[in-house]
Amino acid sequence: MTFPQHAAAALSKPPAQSAADRAYQHTKDAIIRGDLPGGTALSEVTVCTELGLSRTPVHEAFLRLAAEDLLTLASRKGALVRPMPPSEAADVLEMREAVEASAARRAIADGRAAEAAPALEEALRRQEQALAAELSHSAGLPDAAAIARFIAADDDFHTAVVAASHNPIALHFAGLLRDRQQRLRHQLLRVHPDQLRPALDQHRRLASALAAGDAEVYAAVLSEHIAMHQGIL
Repeated sequence: MTFPQHAAAALSKPPAQSAADRAYQHTKDAIIRGDLPGGTALSEVTVCTELGLSRTPVHEAFLRLAAEDLLTLASRKGALVRPMPPSEAADVLEMREAVEASAARRAIADGRAAEAAPALEEALRRQEQALAAELSHSAGLPDAAAIARFIAADDDFHTAVVAASHNPIALHFAGLLRDRQQRLRHQLLRVHPDQLRPALDQHRRLASALAAGDAEVYAAVLSEHIAMHQGIL
């Protein structure tokens, strides 16, 4: 008996996203990208209208975002986007440096650094393209789309290094930091697009240090990379 094609296709499809998940991801992405800056007032009605949803799933999404410290719930079903204070930003950068430097050292010591090479090369290629698009942008304002692509590749670059460690604890902590780190990247690079090129140059040096199996150089360049962001805070 031949298995029906439409049944096979149905089994291969990812599960449908719930209304609450849609509202949650939509709002969370806007906060992380900086489309909804810290201090922005946000109503459930606005999100309902944007997504064509009822109030119940949007309210559930707001509760989840408040639990993640991205929203502060206000009276009458409203909310404020929670700003990221400089102290929290510094804490995120400090922990990110500790996790990644340790992961790189482990990957090198275990002979797995080469595993990250294809992902690092691809991330660098995407960042080069995004930087070129930003530099050629003629509107007089930063190219938000190009910067977003640069930041997505930035995250993939550093995630690949942590993944090469094969340390599930490091991956877990990197995952916990990811949303805050991405929000910080957007805040910094949207305001200071001039930092795209230095960041790319540092990524090239990080990739070279990992390929050379030099954990000390990797840690030193990473510290410089983090310090650049801290200096902007």
